[in-house]
Amino acid sequence: MNKGTRKTGQDGAAAREDRLKAALKANLARRKAQARARAAEQAGKDVGPGDQSDDKA
Repeated sequence: MNKGTRKTGQDGAAAREDRLKAALKANLARRKAQARARAAEQAGKDVGPGDQSDDKA
C-alpha cells in the first residue's frame, strides 16, 4: 500500500474491524459447511446401502 492511501485513526480502525468481521463470518460459514458435510458423511456410513454387520457365526 502507498503511504498516502493508508487510513489512520477511526476510519482505519473501522475498516480493520469490518475486514475482521467479514473474515470471521466467512470462516464460520466454512466451518459450518464442513461440519454438515462430515455429519452427512457419517450418517451415510451408519445406514448406507449394503451395510454389512459382523454378525456371522
